[in-house]
Amino acid sequence: MNIAFLTPEYPHPKTGNSGGIGTSIKNLGFGLAAQGCSVRILVYGQKMDAVFEDHGMIIQQIKNVKLKGLSWFLTRKKIKKIIDQLYENNEIDLVEAPDWTGITSFIKPKKCKIVIRLHGSDTYFCHLDQRPVKWINKFHEKRALNNANGLISVSQFTANLTNKIFGFTKEFVIIPNGIDTSLFTANDDFSFIRRGDGGADVILYYGSLIRKKGLLELPLIFNEVIKKNPNTKLMIVGKDVPDKISGNKSTWQMMQALFTDEAKKKVSYLGSIAHTAIKKQIEKASVCIFPSFAEALPVSWLEAMAMEKAIVCSNIGWANEIIEDGVDGFLVHPKNHTEYANKIVALLENKELQKEIGNNARKKMEHKFSIEIVAKQSLEFYESVIKIKRLKD
Repeated sequence: MNIAFLTPEYPHPKTGNSGGIGTSIKNLGFGLAAQGCSVRILVYGQKMDAVFEDHGMIIQQIKNVKLKGLSWFLTRKKIKKIIDQLYENNEIDLVEAPDWTGITSFIKPKKCKIVIRLHGSDTYFCHLDQRPVKWINKFHEKRALNNANGLISVSQFTANLTNKIFGFTKEFVIIPNGIDTSLFTANDDFSFIRRGDGGADVILYYGSLIRKKGLLELPLIFNEVIKKNPNTKLMIVGKDVPDKISGNKSTWQMMQALFTDEAKKKVSYLGSIAHTAIKKQIEKASVCIFPSFAEALPVSWLEAMAMEKAIVCSNIGWANEIIEDGVDGFLVHPKNHTEYANKIVALLENKELQKEIGNNARKKMEHKFSIEIVAKQSLEFYESVIKIKRLKD
């Protein structure tokens, strides 16, 4: 089968920075290629039109059409033309797109079917973050979902909330994000010691520095940790995102003002680093923390768990679909700073508990979230969509 992914991001030096959507698409693309599929990634919003290859997958860069007031329409028209041509040339059988900003809202290919996978729309995240959504984004997202030939969601929570906020009663097939468990695996050099430079325990957060991921709660949590475990270090990795609620202030600057003087001395911020370098930071960590308020099904959690790390995460919605509290991780509401810190400290002070939680997390990744399993589930769904199309034709 020939599968195409339409996406605004893909993790590669030629295509620019990427978040969770791009990483999940790359993982799935590799998994589908291993299943014998031909995979093409259509990346719009690029500086040029170009085609190159990445580990056997075809990456096609698409430059947006620039014309004041009509750019969105002309770009969609250009993408439709590309999809139609690829389909006519038998180079693709189906296109998958994310729900984010509804890029497929006015793209109706002549014959090729479109599947949308919920990674979390702008409407979805604004709802969770309690911010107003741009009406144009909600309009396109709703229209795109209505026009799709098939619907997937990475979590049941995301499917249910999407139906609620758009007033839908649609059926979504639940297929989680997946990771390469052969790539994200524990390094024996760190599996028992699990300490960073200087012998101190390291707590790691990696991901965007943004309010919705609980970054303004993180300093308050770490302040409590330092009171009980003063030798602990906090490592923060990720892009500093301007905070819209405060008037586009730097999230990192806002965070620094929340640390106590004692805690601030123990904090290191590496900024944004290549996704390929993340693994080394995870290896150094004793505990990984993700105090997020808004996710769909975060790849970062899966990566840390696959590397046998004990993680402490928020207990909101999607989290229960990844973690069984107290078995393969801990779940605490991000605003419960003392309780959150107590879970971290309990893990830091009990290496056997760290090991047990980490081992259980790894087993779950292998049995439920490995890219082999997720790719097979996705391929079965694609085949069902194409089969329905053929019956109708």
